[in-house]
Amino acid sequence: MILDPEEWMNIRRFRILHQAGMSIAESARQTGHDWKTVEKYLTAEPPVAAPVAPSRKGTQPRKIDRLAGVVDAWLRADITLKASVIHERLAAEHGWDGHYQRVKMYCAEARPRIAAELAEHNEAGLEGLHRRFETVAGAQAQVDWGEEGAILAHAGIAKVYSFHMVLSYSRDPFCCFTTSQDLATFWECHRRAFTHFGSVPGVIVYDRTKTVVRRHVAPGQAVPLHPEAVAVAGHYGFDIDVRAAYRPTGKGRVERQVEIVRDHVLAGRTFTSLDELDNAFAAWVPIRRGQVHRTHGEVISVRAERDHAALQPLPSTGYVVADKHLRRVGKDCLVSFEGSLYSVPARRVRARSNRSRGDAGERSPRYTIRNRPRPLSVSVRASARI
Repeated sequence: MILDPEEWMNIRRFRILHQAGMSIAESARQTGHDWKTVEKYLTAEPPVAAPVAPSRKGTQPRKIDRLAGVVDAWLRADITLKASVIHERLAAEHGWDGHYQRVKMYCAEARPRIAAELAEHNEAGLEGLHRRFETVAGAQAQVDWGEEGAILAHAGIAKVYSFHMVLSYSRDPFCCFTTSQDLATFWECHRRAFTHFGSVPGVIVYDRTKTVVRRHVAPGQAVPLHPEAVAVAGHYGFDIDVRAAYRPTGKGRVERQVEIVRDHVLAGRTFTSLDELDNAFAAWVPIRRGQVHRTHGEVISVRAERDHAALQPLPSTGYVVADKHLRRVGKDCLVSFEGSLYSVPARRVRARSNRSRGDAGERSPRYTIRNRPRPLSVSVRASARI
């Protein structure tokens, strides 16, 4: 019989009394255990640990063992086959009446073993490998956002974001800090990055962010770009390359740069404004440019000279970004935008029925501005020259 930890500790409490002269028999009467058990635990030499029952794992046959060969064959045919599907097929084709958890546990045990077997027989040996790519000077830059959280909360700024652009050939970095990720801010950060580099790369790589992509589409379909993204790219003369979903290796240079900036610029420091954050990055850039990059093996500043020389020149004029939002006028002649209400002249507002949309039953009226060629859609326009 294996004592549980509580009973074992109860016996061990008598160790001091036994050393002071209490007999084993008396200790056994006090604890209610056999004197041999009490003697065993009171006279044991340190270190002493609570008794543990031997593991019974592998001592009893498992119900799934008789069908293990069948499950292994299915997994060899498709290593990603779900345990729920295997359980369903075992029940339908082999009369399995056991619990799903037994099948799930066996699959968790067998899947790594079978994957290793398949890898040994894979002559190509390329599964799971990644092809590293390099670009020529001036050909590409990568863009990403970083969320820096409440590092300026003490200054009244709830959340701070970092915008990153990295030249792919040299790994020359740019970073600036903002309080928003909206359309105007996104392309304003591009203007600052182009000014920082003194020119424009040929291609810029993006995630499927809503400031670049209008909507998500299925794999293999053309990605519809945001009209402002197309206009900005045409004005500055760069092409847009949108990465496929769930493929982080396609934009690894800038994603790594986000972590580098956090470690070398932000970690262990306190800031009071966005300007201080930007100045801290600007002070760190010469240090970064003076380092030898571990991938291309050159000093970043030396390689950046060739990179900058191959970039496209900046246009003579900037581009005006317009962020448009459509809003419906309420019965009180007010328009809601970003938590605030704005009034519309009542004389220019009239009710309009929804019947033209083919709705049935009672309909609440919509309101439009008089003398306008289409139903009201108030456009709030925020512009920024970049």
